[in-house]
Amino acid sequence: MDPTHIYQQVVESIRDDILAGKLTAGESLPSMRQMTKKWQCTTGTIMRAYQELARQGLVISHVGKGTKVANGGQTKGQPSLRKASLFNRSEAFLLEAMTAGYSPDEIEQSVQAALDHWRAYSSQAEEAPPSILRFIGSHDPSLAEIAAQYHKMNPNFTLQLTFTGSLGGLIALVEKKADLAGSHLWDEFTDTYNEAFVRRLLPGQKVALLTLAHRRVGLITPRGNPYAVRDLADLSRRGVRFVNRQSGSGTRVWLDAQLRRAGIAPAEIVGYQDERMTHFEVARAISKDQANAGLGVETAALSFDLDFHFLTLEKYDLVIPAKCWEHEAIQALRDWLQTQEFKSMMEQLGGYDTTHSGTLTWVQ
Repeated sequence: MDPTHIYQQVVESIRDDILAGKLTAGESLPSMRQMTKKWQCTTGTIMRAYQELARQGLVISHVGKGTKVANGGQTKGQPSLRKASLFNRSEAFLLEAMTAGYSPDEIEQSVQAALDHWRAYSSQAEEAPPSILRFIGSHDPSLAEIAAQYHKMNPNFTLQLTFTGSLGGLIALVEKKADLAGSHLWDEFTDTYNEAFVRRLLPGQKVALLTLAHRRVGLITPRGNPYAVRDLADLSRRGVRFVNRQSGSGTRVWLDAQLRRAGIAPAEIVGYQDERMTHFEVARAISKDQANAGLGVETAALSFDLDFHFLTLEKYDLVIPAKCWEHEAIQALRDWLQTQEFKSMMEQLGGYDTTHSGTLTWVQ
């Protein structure tokens, strides 16, 4: 048998025993002689396995005292047993998904959509430490990737994401539960994004609108668009089942205004009351045949391999009170939004126009 394969089997076997509690903290591992006899391999193979377990922080070797299971705490440069357990579960999930025929990209997109789903329902009311930027607001598929890349470049800061909708983000700023909000609220009277709503909710305050990007928004349908849904008037047709965004989201505000202009009553649209918290959830519902039309960003349609029918280009801003603007983490974020690296990342995701990314407008 390939000694590399045996080495991996030994590592996984001992790790499983530790995580299952069969081997407890401080307990000695079997001797090299016992292990070579059990696994029918060389001493070098067992030694390599023990070294890997030590690297993972699961065991500790002492000269003359053998190798023992480490305690559950985290030591410098080593993962804790808790993280090892999570890693073990993640590996099992990946193996199951890939065995079922899913590609790594498909798995990553699905996991990200699931994380966004949970963020949409989380509560971040407590004051965050200076190292954490609390983002609350409208969902955008790029934000998780932005948060991850931002942390890589600025390891001392973390962008913490909570999705509540555009209006919920602005209210979080009023209640001082957020450092910045994400908003794309269109005002039909001024035909502008965000400024009118910031003035109404944060009167007398100086607030920065930092443009993240312009997003392509339209109708998401199954591949082939079997119900020929191409504009909002088609949503009231027989056989069409719609999936909506929640009240207070920028997408919902725009939709309701357009329906009023077109004289289409919400009651005429089957599924209008079926609300989802993120663009990913809208796309997922369509991919699972729970609906055959939804309004969302093109990025979500691309992620789930669905058809997209463009309707409008909207401005998505990061809304930042003046008292937070000079924060080192905010300035680092603004600088990054103006780089080619950021624009290239958004182009790869698809569905964004980054011409004005990083543009600053003050409202007061």
